[in-house]
Amino acid sequence: MDRWRGRVALVTGASVGIGAAVAKELVRHGMKVMGCARDVEKIQKLAAECQSAGHSGVLVPFKCDLSNEEEILSMFAAIKEQHKGVDVCINNAGLAHAEPLLSGKTSGWKNMMDVNVLALSICTREAYQSMKERNVDDGHIININSMSGHRVTPNADVHFYSATKYAVTALTEGLRQELREANTHIRATSISPGLVATEFAQRLYNPDKAAAAYTKIKCLEAIDVADSVTYVLSAPPHVQIGDVQMRPVEQVL
Repeated sequence: MDRWRGRVALVTGASVGIGAAVAKELVRHGMKVMGCARDVEKIQKLAAECQSAGHSGVLVPFKCDLSNEEEILSMFAAIKEQHKGVDVCINNAGLAHAEPLLSGKTSGWKNMMDVNVLALSICTREAYQSMKERNVDDGHIININSMSGHRVTPNADVHFYSATKYAVTALTEGLRQELREANTHIRATSISPGLVATEFAQRLYNPDKAAAAYTKIKCLEAIDVADSVTYVLSAPPHVQIGDVQMRPVEQVL
């Protein structure tokens, strides 16, 4: 990770869970991390914790609603003005609503598409353009995907969510192909965790049902996914790790 010291990384959804863990690890490795979320106060608290811990990098909080393209573009403009641009983009933000295909609300489907697919694509485009205009040829775009982007579980509540994650799988491979055709060494990676003990299930279900899901087996922790991010970034520049699939040992699907 030494070659990334002092470089700029954007982490979306950095206020809690995987995003917070990734942001903290990158700061620990000396990166300038732009952490964005709607709840910017949590990122401000995390930034203070990183500073108190004596980490060599810095976490810069950005308030951004990723379902709003104007806010995303404004954030990238601010990053350009204040920090020149983005060298690493971690598209972590994602959400799920319990909206089955046969009875779900269109508003829930649209929200999942806006955040899980469109915001990821917009951030990817803007990050690439930021790298291109500064002649950054060794950047990295990492999409935090899901095992739900590789198989469909028999749970109607997450079928539309799974469709958005299948889109992330396709988008990451498409991105890799376009980067290759552009004759750049910017790399693209998809990281697909299984069940991770975060606030994700609590937001999808009620607290009791979420707790039951997390206590049945030994789940992945957010730091496990953060470690996979630093592993991917640490690979030699000529090595592209295209897809990382990880899940708890005890997880069946």
